[in-house]
Amino acid sequence: MKESIIVLFFFSFGVLGGRLDLLPADWLGLVHEASNLAVYAMLAAVGMSLGFDSRAWRILRDLKGWVVLVPLMIIVGTFLGGVAAWTMLDMSFRDVMAVAAGFGYYSLSSMLINQLADVSLGSMALISNMVRELVTLLFAPLFARVFGGLGPLSAAGAASDTCLPAIIRTSGERNTILGIFSGMVLTIAVPIFVTSIFAWL
Repeated sequence: MKESIIVLFFFSFGVLGGRLDLLPADWLGLVHEASNLAVYAMLAAVGMSLGFDSRAWRILRDLKGWVVLVPLMIIVGTFLGGVAAWTMLDMSFRDVMAVAAGFGYYSLSSMLINQLADVSLGSMALISNMVRELVTLLFAPLFARVFGGLGPLSAAGAASDTCLPAIIRTSGERNTILGIFSGMVLTIAVPIFVTSIFAWL
């Protein structure tokens, strides 16, 4: 929760700074270049964290193959939710699906979309995926009660690592392990799906 509030604060500060012209116009190129570097650094960091996390690879090795259905169903459910949202929004199908493909990983998905589309869509991805994480943190007990132990980790998506305390409290140890595995798969899926959507839709 604390990390989400910090991210929201800096995002709001950036919007305010842009609206009030606090930065010189010739800084825009520098900001764009910095965002490019941030995307590459984020992708490298995700790769290294997965490579160094021996626990994640051990879970992947030890659990049976059927657990792949958990992140797969989260992906399907997220895109079905995206389709439902698209029918109510005045947005292109591609843009709605790209935002949905963040799977709750607001930092990486928003930066990728900034590069592949525009800043306004990237901002929408940031906010919508941040809301997904905040809703999971706030309503994890309700999700567990209504949908069972898989409810909170399904709601969290790729943000299951930051939502892990809530998942541990409400879902139990077995589902917590599934949450770690699912979050790892969805983290890998974010750049694949976001770039594929802009390439093919």
